[in-house]
Amino acid sequence: MSPIATVKRELLVRHLQAWAAGALHRARRATYVHGYADDDGGEAVEAAVRVLADLPDLSRGRELSMVALGADVTAITGRLTEAQREAGTAAGLAVLPVGGGTEERLPVALRAAGAPGVPLLAFLDATAAGEPPAVPTLAALAGGKPAEALLVLPPATSLEPYRDAGFSLVTAAELAAGPEPGEVVAFATTSAKSLESFKEALWAVDEFAGVRLRDPADPEQHLIDISLRPHPGPLRRELLAHLAEVGSATVTQLRTFALTRTVYRAADATRVLHTLVDSGAVTRRPEHGRLGGDVEISL
Repeated sequence: MSPIATVKRELLVRHLQAWAAGALHRARRATYVHGYADDDGGEAVEAAVRVLADLPDLSRGRELSMVALGADVTAITGRLTEAQREAGTAAGLAVLPVGGGTEERLPVALRAAGAPGVPLLAFLDATAAGEPPAVPTLAALAGGKPAEALLVLPPATSLEPYRDAGFSLVTAAELAAGPEPGEVVAFATTSAKSLESFKEALWAVDEFAGVRLRDPADPEQHLIDISLRPHPGPLRRELLAHLAEVGSATVTQLRTFALTRTVYRAADATRVLHTLVDSGAVTRRPEHGRLGGDVEISL
């Protein structure tokens, strides 16, 4: 397995663990959708089964449906069966393999699994397919309540078409091992709390063989080491550029900008804003007191 594939799998495992625990705590039923399940040899879908089979809430009357889609249903079924054999059969976990292609079969599979109206997470790694999922494919996932999707897209894929697919919050990061464009990891959700959870998982993954993050919005395209306290340089440049464009913004607005339009977290924006104020690069109103959400920042 390549270093980038390893990082993607760890990111999926971390976010899936957090999502499933939260979803089954809030609701009696939830749905996990794993697209392109046969495109990577089944490594990611097997990891997902192991995560879900180990959920303690499934033994307390909760139900979780896992829909695994791909081109070859026989290959998918074989990997799922092997993973379930190793992980054990979990009460409350129903696994549905679906062949015929992810985009072609996804809307029908969602209805068959009873996904509309319940918490839903989808993982779609389209890098082996060579082209990103169509916007209607992502829009079909927005029927979950709440809904979120973790996408891995081919290099240089634009997120703009996806911003009108029914998800109010969309963000992205590049996984790169050098100067060439890297695979784009995108996250779409209707929940700011889920977006924060994804960003925490993104910066917590272990660094493998030089894999680093690149912020697609950074004009200088610097690579950033994966760390719980990432280098703030790109975020500093992006906040200053944003302020130059809008004139002024509140701390809350700048935290939201960092969360949705950069690779960084809201907490990273707060730290950078403190340094910008202290250095005199920006001004604040009121001039004194805590740097709360309603404080206005300007160049």
